[in-house]
Amino acid sequence: MQQPLTLNRKLERIQSKSIKLLANIPWLASLWTDFEIIFDRDPAANNWLEVLVCYPGVHALALHRLANWLWHKQVPLLPRLLSHLGRFFTGIEIHPGASVGKGVFIDHGMGVVIGETAIVGDYCLIYQNVTLGGTGKQTGKRHPTLGQNVVVGTGAKVLGNINIGNNVRVGAGSIVLRDVPNDCTVVGVPGRIVSRAGRGCPLEHGKLPDPEANIIRSLLSRIENLEQQIQKLNHYQPQNHV
Repeated sequence: MQQPLTLNRKLERIQSKSIKLLANIPWLASLWTDFEIIFDRDPAANNWLEVLVCYPGVHALALHRLANWLWHKQVPLLPRLLSHLGRFFTGIEIHPGASVGKGVFIDHGMGVVIGETAIVGDYCLIYQNVTLGGTGKQTGKRHPTLGQNVVVGTGAKVLGNINIGNNVRVGAGSIVLRDVPNDCTVVGVPGRIVSRAGRGCPLEHGKLPDPEANIIRSLLSRIENLEQQIQKLNHYQPQNHV
């Protein structure tokens, strides 16, 4: 005789059916991954209802994934309208033609702009006021390509048809105009590679190196050494007696 299903068994079956349904609809599967990654990336995420209702990055990505699907189906006007609505309600502007991978987290997000031919890899972390834009009125591929696990800090600008490798960290306020290889940290204006070991906690922006400060300290130390040498030369210089 078949045993009646327990509550846990019923929940497991419902979960299994849900996973199969998501797998058959790629943009829904990506959206679910976007939702799950927030609990790993944001210590302020307390429960699923709060994330679902109060996180503009989730709302913007949900609208974008639908708009992107319609864009590839060549539906006129509606994809751009959805993109505009997403910008109006969230402050995040993602062109429907942009390609956004799974598990992407747009933290806070106000002022984020992602251009039409931009490609954002899986599990990227993008903070507020970031621009993935172009450098002019070129046609074709004119926006950046981000690899996997890239972190783009607050206010950073990544411009032009450039490639940002996997596990790259872009410091807050940086302007990146050239390709960056894997596992690097980029800071400054224009962006310069200051580390080639980019793997680590994506939230530790306070530990990013400061190349300008290092150069200034080096110059000050050099000036101090030169002043000491001049003082020694003046001390040992023979006095002319009349």
